[in-house]
Amino acid sequence: MVKILFVCHGNICRSPMAEFVMKRIVHEKGYDGYFEIASAATSTEEIGNPVYPPARRKLAEHGISCEGKTARQITRYDYDYYDYIIAMDRNNIRNLRYEVGEDVNHKISLLMSYTSSARDVADPWYTGDFEATWRDVNEGCMALFELLRDNFIA
Repeated sequence: MVKILFVCHGNICRSPMAEFVMKRIVHEKGYDGYFEIASAATSTEEIGNPVYPPARRKLAEHGISCEGKTARQITRYDYDYYDYIIAMDRNNIRNLRYEVGEDVNHKISLLMSYTSSARDVADPWYTGDFEATWRDVNEGCMALFELLRDNFIA
C-alpha cells in the first residue's frame, strides 16, 4: 500500500482538496486498495476546523464530499508512517523541516514537481481563486497517480 500525506499551511484549503481529489482519482481508476491518503497542516492555526467553505464548495461542484474532515497538524510519526509527504508550496517544505526534521528518507516533495511545471500550487487563501487551485491540484494529483501506478503498482 502506498501511503500519501498532502500538506499545506492550515489544512483547510489546498491539502484537503488534494486529499479528496486524489481519493477520487484512485477510486475512479479502481485502485482503492493500493492507497492510503490523508492531509495535514504545518501550523497549528486551524487545528480542528473544517475545510474552508469556498474549498468545500469547489470540491462539491465536482461531486466530491469532504464531510467530516478537520484540520490537524503533521507529526514526526507521520514522517515515519507515510511514504510520500506532498507539500503544496516551497514554504510548506521549509516548515516541514521544523516539524519532522531533516528529510533523510527523501519523502518530501512538491505536488507540482510531478508535472511539467514544478511550481507552487496556487494559494486561494490569498488570491481567492479556488478555480486556479482546483486546476493545479487536479494536474498534480493525476501526474502523481500515474507515476505511482506505473512505477510501483502496475
